[in-house]
Amino acid sequence: MSGMGRTGNGRGRLGSVLSGLAVAVGCVLFLGGFVWGALLYQPYTVPTDSMSPTVAPGDRVLAERIDGSEVRRGDVVVFTDRVWADAPMVKRVVGIGGDTVACCDADGRMTVDGRAVEEPYLRGEEPASPIGFTVSVPEGKLFLLGDERRTSVDSRAHLQEAGQGTVPAGAVSARLDAVAWPLGGVLERPRSFAALPGGISEPGPIRQVLATVTAGAVLILGGAAWGPLAGLAGRRRRSAGRSGAAGRSGAAADA
Repeated sequence: MSGMGRTGNGRGRLGSVLSGLAVAVGCVLFLGGFVWGALLYQPYTVPTDSMSPTVAPGDRVLAERIDGSEVRRGDVVVFTDRVWADAPMVKRVVGIGGDTVACCDADGRMTVDGRAVEEPYLRGEEPASPIGFTVSVPEGKLFLLGDERRTSVDSRAHLQEAGQGTVPAGAVSARLDAVAWPLGGVLERPRSFAALPGGISEPGPIRQVLATVTAGAVLILGGAAWGPLAGLAGRRRRSAGRSGAAGRSGAAADA
């Protein structure tokens, strides 16, 4: 009996240590993931439908903090420009410094430096823009359009101004990586811009951040649940042991 007691106590102590370790590691991962995400990302609520159907008005998005030098064609960015509204806005970058952006070709597509760009994020079979334009983007500037080309107030609305509606690259503060609510997942980079010089941007570490937070939560919950579950299993084993001992005693008495 004494040997069994020591074994049981040893297992109990080991389980308690493992449970505490799991909770401790889980807390580090969970809190570390949140801190990591807070340093890299800023939440933003999309105010209008100018980026529909990619993001809808009221969507809560996560935008990775970047500077203008990291912007690539196809990126959906958050920027602030006093000429436009002096408030954060969300648009898609379709041209960078040195590009000639025009619309539309014979098939209704936008072109960048004469190369037609397929835009699968637009609605239906409509042309890339209901109005035609040709813009030479100055160095250090960006040409931006909304994905809802019929109603978006974007660079096309400022074509007659200095710079033809372009915005300084330094006006960009973040790049959209994911729709957090309602759950929409990570935004895919449009491959149609990949063949142009500079290519497209790489997704930020949003998946790694979410995986870290999730792993931490699982360890915390699992470690916290270990104690009650182990205690319940121990009580069942002891109850079964007492029942078996009682049965054997009764059998011996009958004999």
